[in-house]
Amino acid sequence: MTTATGGGTVPEEISEDLLKDIGGEVLRLGRPTVVAPAGLELDRSAFRLLWILRDEGPSTIGRLVEVLQVEQSTVSRQVKSALEHGLVVFEMQSGSRSKLVRSTDAGEEAFRRDLDRRGEIFRTALETLGADRVRRLAADLNQLNDALEAAHEAAGPS
Repeated sequence: MTTATGGGTVPEEISEDLLKDIGGEVLRLGRPTVVAPAGLELDRSAFRLLWILRDEGPSTIGRLVEVLQVEQSTVSRQVKSALEHGLVVFEMQSGSRSKLVRSTDAGEEAFRRDLDRRGEIFRTALETLGADRVRRLAADLNQLNDALEAAHEAAGPS
């Protein structure tokens, strides 16, 4: 919201209470019951890994680190676990010594089942808001994500 002044509009200051409220709601979105409801086959890390592989295709560990924005050791551990569960395999990249991580048929099937289950729950929740509110929410979340990315970039490395 903005406040009108003689020289134009000035963004309203975000109070500590408002910051606390939005932070609490964002944290609620990350709760295990929200991100991993009962009845799923994959843990959160395997689901995210398979989602990236579905969207981007076979990827190097370095690319997965970039997309997931976690330490290489974390990605390596997650890939190792997915490998042990038959969800992914390594394949050699033609013309290079680096290996690509690729989802297996079993990984793709488990991902699809979990995506369908998560989608059912998400759709049920969103239907209580109605299509117009969901469109506004999607636009607002897009703006928030863009603003967060810009703020992080402006802040520079920590």
